[in-house]
Amino acid sequence: MWYAIISEDVADSLPLRIKTRDAHLARLQHLVEDGRLLVAGPHPAIDAENPGEAGFTGSLIVAEFPSLEDAKAWTAEDPYVAAGVYANVTVKPFKQVLP
Repeated sequence: MWYAIISEDVADSLPLRIKTRDAHLARLQHLVEDGRLLVAGPHPAIDAENPGEAGFTGSLIVAEFPSLEDAKAWTAEDPYVAAGVYANVTVKPFKQVLP
């Protein structure tokens, strides 16, 4: 099943994101290679593709896992979680309707 991982950043998270980005993306790449990633990306803090120093306010990942518990366990090991980028993370089932 698909699961939405909705994360909200701590204030001024950009330095933490930059420091941990490569490790975070490497984990996501494993999901891509396994055909289990639907979409992933950050939420810019301003209405711009590249927000610069404004940074980001959170992230969205929609990925396939065997169960909600597996999705939560995977999320708990995210380098952004360990680095303190996220103030809050919600993991919940996602039903793709379109496309």
